[in-house]
Amino acid sequence: MEKQKKYVESITARDVDFAQWYTDVVKGAKLCDYTSVKGCLIYEPNGYAIWENIQKNLDKRFKETGVENVYLPMLIPENLLQKEKDHIEGFAPEVAWVTHGGLEKLEERLCIRPTSEVLFCDYWQKTVKSYRDLPKVFNQWNSVLRWEKTTRPFLRSREFLWQEGHTIHASAKEAEERTLMMLNIYKDFVTNDLAIPLIVGKKTESEKFAGAESTYTIEAMMHDGKALQSGTSHFFGSDFAEAFGIKFLNKNNELETVNQTSWGLSTRIIGAIIMVHGDDSGLVLPPHIAPTQVRIIPIAQHKEGVLDKANELLNNLRENSIRVDIDVTDKTPGWKFSEQEMLGIPARIEIGPKDIEKGIVTIVRRDNREKIEIKISELNTKLPELLENIQKNMYNKAKEFLDTHIDSATTMDEMIEKFNNKHGFIKAMWCGSEDCEEQIKAETGGAGSRCIPFEQEHLSDKCVYCGKEAKHMVIWGKSY
Repeated sequence: MEKQKKYVESITARDVDFAQWYTDVVKGAKLCDYTSVKGCLIYEPNGYAIWENIQKNLDKRFKETGVENVYLPMLIPENLLQKEKDHIEGFAPEVAWVTHGGLEKLEERLCIRPTSEVLFCDYWQKTVKSYRDLPKVFNQWNSVLRWEKTTRPFLRSREFLWQEGHTIHASAKEAEERTLMMLNIYKDFVTNDLAIPLIVGKKTESEKFAGAESTYTIEAMMHDGKALQSGTSHFFGSDFAEAFGIKFLNKNNELETVNQTSWGLSTRIIGAIIMVHGDDSGLVLPPHIAPTQVRIIPIAQHKEGVLDKANELLNNLRENSIRVDIDVTDKTPGWKFSEQEMLGIPARIEIGPKDIEKGIVTIVRRDNREKIEIKISELNTKLPELLENIQKNMYNKAKEFLDTHIDSATTMDEMIEKFNNKHGFIKAMWCGSEDCEEQIKAETGGAGSRCIPFEQEHLSDKCVYCGKEAKHMVIWGKSY
């Protein structure tokens, strides 16, 4: 008990040192561990189980729209990568190269994929011939490698897990529709399953993906007021396809170039779950993706009948499709409560001799620590309802935080003053100039454009920086 008690107490308070609090939670909840290669993580069972549920829930949504899963190699020949100039320039500082095979030097360097656009293009160039071959709507679940200088668990690692979707279409209209469809799938998944509210919009030209015509994003606010880009969807048009010669015969027997999209969401979303919902006792997981939704903790388990009843509850709840486990270790109840809270399990069921006599259990919610007595006979009905209530409450709490940490500004003095005295996002008008965008970021100490939100507001006629005619309202903020 003392070891767990001391560890829980040693978590740095979230509002004292947010960065250290984050590290403490990642370690305490046993989500991942470091390796001997900087920026490459071991995903421990607790962390990987969260990713498995994210993968399962998201993959189901993908397949409902006709997405098919594939897998392409992790190595890309250098000559292939060089075919798309803008793309390779965007990734050049982060690319890792394989130069030897065994003891022999390779004739051509091989890049370890930072992303797979060129691999898909090379494949489609060889296999797509006719309009009858289109569209191709593929996705792969894999890892990629980007040689980041500064790393942090989940948020920015050199090797990370993700899904990357790649599609080609006969028309630009169809490709743009798919781009926005996948963005909306991300929005639906993150808001409904992860209980994270979002700002959805389009990236500025300077912030879009290398080689894309348009990049769309879902942006989440962390508890420290910083933004986390949580998923992106890109419309490539025909630039990649032209570079790789991906053409098809249309219905009039004429050659056309395909239009392409790409979209991805990675394990950095686990970092978002931690930073949006976690508290000073550890992780707080939304029930929809929690590997264990409920933990049963027997009280005075050495007494006759307690373990039998606890295991009966376990089996009944599992039959009712609740993800539930039981702690029958010889640790004290206090230790078990602390562990359940650290791991972020959405609810715990406490049952002891007196509860059995009354035919009840005590349920303690992780999100607000409310204690509720429920009749054992009503548990199969009321527990799923309670879990849904927890899910909705977590979203509403996060939405209130987001809404109360977005401000607006019409002058640079106002913008700078608000960034200096508050944390969060600021809405301000922008003329569309990259120079203004860069100056705003510099003068606010790093608050860049997060996106041009779909939900526009007219705050002023003038750009917040230069005073010229404004084109868009932009969300500005510091980010991970």
